[in-house]
Amino acid sequence: MRDLKNHQPSIEAPGKWMRVRVSIIGFAFVAVLCGIFARAVNLQVHQGQRLQGMAEDQYLRDLEIPARRGDIFDRRGTPLAQSVDVDSIWVDPSMLENTRDTAKKLSAILGVDQKELFERFGRGRRFAWVKRQVSQTEVEKVKALNLPAFGFAKEPRRFYPQRELAAHVIGLVGTDARGLDGLELSFEDELSGDKARRASVRDAKGRKVLTNGVEDPLSRQGAAVTLTIDRQLQYVTEKALLKAVDEAKAVAGMAVVIDPKTGEILALANAPRFNPNAPQGSSADSFRNRSVTDAFEPGSTFKAFVIARALEDKVITEQTTFNCENGNYAIGRNVVHDTHPHGILDARGVLQVSSNICAAKIGQKLGRETLVDTYQRFGFGERAGLGLPGEAKGVVPFPRAEIALATQSFGQGLTASPLQVAAAFGALGNKGVLMKPYVVAKVVDADGLVLLDNKPTEVRRVVSAKTAASVVSMLESVVEKGGTAPKARMDAYRVAGKTGTAQKADPVAKGYSDKRFASFVGMLPAEDPRVVIAIFIDEPKTDVYGGLVAAPAFKEIAEVAMPHLAVPPSRIVPTVEVAVAKKPEPPAKSEKNPVVAAIERLDTVTEEPAEGSVRVPDLKGQPARAAVTQALTVALEPRLVGSGRVVAQTPAAGSLVEKGARITLELAGNLPSVTR
Repeated sequence: MRDLKNHQPSIEAPGKWMRVRVSIIGFAFVAVLCGIFARAVNLQVHQGQRLQGMAEDQYLRDLEIPARRGDIFDRRGTPLAQSVDVDSIWVDPSMLENTRDTAKKLSAILGVDQKELFERFGRGRRFAWVKRQVSQTEVEKVKALNLPAFGFAKEPRRFYPQRELAAHVIGLVGTDARGLDGLELSFEDELSGDKARRASVRDAKGRKVLTNGVEDPLSRQGAAVTLTIDRQLQYVTEKALLKAVDEAKAVAGMAVVIDPKTGEILALANAPRFNPNAPQGSSADSFRNRSVTDAFEPGSTFKAFVIARALEDKVITEQTTFNCENGNYAIGRNVVHDTHPHGILDARGVLQVSSNICAAKIGQKLGRETLVDTYQRFGFGERAGLGLPGEAKGVVPFPRAEIALATQSFGQGLTASPLQVAAAFGALGNKGVLMKPYVVAKVVDADGLVLLDNKPTEVRRVVSAKTAASVVSMLESVVEKGGTAPKARMDAYRVAGKTGTAQKADPVAKGYSDKRFASFVGMLPAEDPRVVIAIFIDEPKTDVYGGLVAAPAFKEIAEVAMPHLAVPPSRIVPTVEVAVAKKPEPPAKSEKNPVVAAIERLDTVTEEPAEGSVRVPDLKGQPARAAVTQALTVALEPRLVGSGRVVAQTPAAGSLVEKGARITLELAGNLPSVTR
């Protein structure tokens, strides 16, 4: 039997290969650790800032919080421009599965160009605007798509409750809430307020879940701007101007109503006009504030300034007579014409019939230097400083030639804006003192700090009070029988004014065309002028004379302005007595006193509310419950301050505001009785 012990395999002691395997594993482990360490160093040290930015982009985003834009009011507190919160739609393009298909769907819903949307999605990494300041209907349609990538943010939108009213003065803003024209542009810094930027935490889908440190947006609200514009007079002026332009089939029209004693602009109108709530449908030409930006050859209205200076310097007297040469006056190789031939006229007659020939002779007596100085002293050739964009300066060239001296004496060969002409006539109505015109009365920030408080400012004395009174008296003859503007005459008030019918220059032919610029500038009451009303009609087609196309608009405005400003009549207008029969009969219809009729018309001046807007009811004197009910009935959100009955409300009664707007009602209990 074999010895099995001798045939068993020998087992080597573990040592050599084990150490080799352990060493290999150890080296591999160390290499991995070194790699991890190197990668950690690379990520933490070399790429730390980049990765931190990428991480923050995932869950942090700077959110710009726009301030509420300041309101703009007329002189009586009626809002002309306000801000309301509306939705804007944004998207996270990285979460869109098919950007082209999404752009197609949104284009159909929102009316945005499909190609533009697609390109916008490509440019934005985590954020892109889809459409800003949308309607509630559009919001609901986008939400119906049920796409997780979309978000909705509240943004303030500019709303103009009076629509076209004073739109050229107020201007408008873009979708970025920055002013584009008018006072919205000129007072951008004051109106815009202080925007804030805050870090907003987002969830995995990019939705805002937390915003730290956001203060009340009202604390950053822009300043409120109060104008000298009177809403009532502005409406009447725009209505009369549009009517005049339409009846004359003219290209455009301008109107300025100014207080000659203070320089306050009570109304400033242009035709055509535009709706700043929907500017897309308006032509580019309708945005021009022609009353301020356009300079033109004014024509015969300048004869009043020439005669004023001639009287002031005692070059002529009121009794001085001139030969009007029966309508033709040769100056060198040129001939000056009158519309109708006249013989001998005094200064009053020159203004009454508007003789170019006699005005040229008075200009010759004054001389070139004095004539230019006269116009400059009345404010021509320099900006009035109204504060609106693009204000025209006008040009008063030195008349080197004899014919230039003659034509400039009756308002041709130089340029001026409607604003400048109105302000210059204001100097005659203000006893010879030129006042600086202004349209912004006050600017007050959200804390009540007054940033601007304009007051009446004298520019200079142009002529003496005696001379100014003489010229105004002469200008009364213009609206009487035999004058050039009997259509401007009023029964209850004395009117002084001057017509203008200027030829328009032809820039191509380098001469004058057959087109005309018709105007009438009047002031009333003539014994103590309270307003100057200047009407300008550009290229009238039916009639070309200022007394026919511009004077009626003046009268239409004046008939409302006088009772509205509580100006007593100059004359006592007799009333028609009604005979009383023995038997009771219906009273005979009698002609109303013009002043009474004008006062009654004040209550009928109104605009139709635009779609989506509502007129604020008069809630003063009502108990709180009744006032709230009435406000809710017309889709307004009431906010009560105090208790008792309504003693004040904001916005004012009659204002046009967007549906859903907030109306603040100040309440107070019964006031204590007053003992005498």
